[in-house]
Amino acid sequence: MSQHSRFAIYYMPSVGALADFGAQWLGWDAQAAKSRAQPDVPGIAALTDAPRKYGFHGTLKPPFRLRQGRTEADLRAAVADLASRTAPAQADSLVLTRFGRWFALTPTGDTSGIGRVAAACVTELDDFRAAATEAELAKRRKGGLSETQDAHLTRWGYPFVLDQFRFHLTLTGKAPAKDLDTIEAQIQMRLPTLPQPFLVSDICLSGERADGRFELLHRYTLSG
Repeated sequence: MSQHSRFAIYYMPSVGALADFGAQWLGWDAQAAKSRAQPDVPGIAALTDAPRKYGFHGTLKPPFRLRQGRTEADLRAAVADLASRTAPAQADSLVLTRFGRWFALTPTGDTSGIGRVAAACVTELDDFRAAATEAELAKRRKGGLSETQDAHLTRWGYPFVLDQFRFHLTLTGKAPAKDLDTIEAQIQMRLPTLPQPFLVSDICLSGERADGRFELLHRYTLSG
């Protein structure tokens, strides 16, 4: 039986300046599975509380519980097979983006290749996903979903997939409106040189530990 309660397929930058920035900013290094000291920014612990448990990542297939009869070993084999058949993707670059009251890094230029990789992860690995509970569905619907998003939630367990997908590497939870400009400046000040082009050349299987935090289990090269 797996020691992880949920799994997800993420993009995680390989070890280097961007990965180091994300781990320090969030206070959790999912690749090394250890906490990191955060920078001296007022209120940063609360600001990053929501995304911290997942580590610095871009979601490709959202967290899911394993369907009964499936094992972690089965899932690892299936992700390896998927990666061997899937071509890498790229966009022009990454930029800091403000979504209302939260911040993320998002790709610029043609992002259809990243969407293709995410769609493959969502659809081809769905046989491993246990169905969402009524409580989980109700929680998602509280935020208000379009008809298409609700259909995706029912079919795939998450509303923002396929044509509703937008790739992003989350940096904060919802911030106070009065602090948005200050927070943006603090992030910009610390960002390393962002990659040009931005490449998604591998996918990462992550698992949720007993303490609720996600850790990298294996990185698979996209070689299709």
